[in-house]
Amino acid sequence: MLLRHSEALPVEVVPGLVRRTLAEGKAMMICEFSLDEGVKIPMHSHPHEQVGYVVSGSIRMTIGESTFEMNPGDSYFARAGVPHGVVVLHRAVVVDTFSPPREDYRVPR
Repeated sequence: MLLRHSEALPVEVVPGLVRRTLAEGKAMMICEFSLDEGVKIPMHSHPHEQVGYVVSGSIRMTIGESTFEMNPGDSYFARAGVPHGVVVLHRAVVVDTFSPPREDYRVPR
């Protein structure tokens, strides 16, 4: 399956945070997040493993008890059920993979 970026439906999650679900299978899903400076994603957890990569900009991410400032090329892993959250320091693009896929992020194809 091929999905072109131009075909990925942009979903404004909150002002300044746009999600595009790119590709998905039975066991994983990849999403792109475009985040404006100052956006805060509060601490939360979910039953999915999450692996992410900072494409551009910078973020401050907290996973469990650890907080990191992340820049382009940096990546992270949040285990299922572990609280995590983000503060966007400079407009950023982040790509996340979820396993299993998040049902709430699925889009009709």
